[in-house]
Amino acid sequence: MEGKRVGFVGIIVKDRKRNASKVNEILSEFGDIMVGRIGLPYRERGVSVIAVIVDGSTDDIGSFTGKLGMLEGITVKSALAKQNG
Repeated sequence: MEGKRVGFVGIIVKDRKRNASKVNEILSEFGDIMVGRIGLPYRERGVSVIAVIVDGSTDDIGSFTGKLGMLEGITVKSALAKQNG
């Protein structure tokens, strides 16, 4: 567990029909750092919201959020627990 951080990643997806497959591809690629995930369509606002609990190195989590953030119509925010010591 050394060098790993626990946290969450919030993802807002606009234009779900266009972006869902791209987002799911990245989520699958980083499945090994994902502890859990919940996703809900917010139809009234025309977006989908995904929350992912992660446990991994800052490099892996940064790569994950970076790839998602490069997609048009995707907003990503993350928060990680402070490291011990």
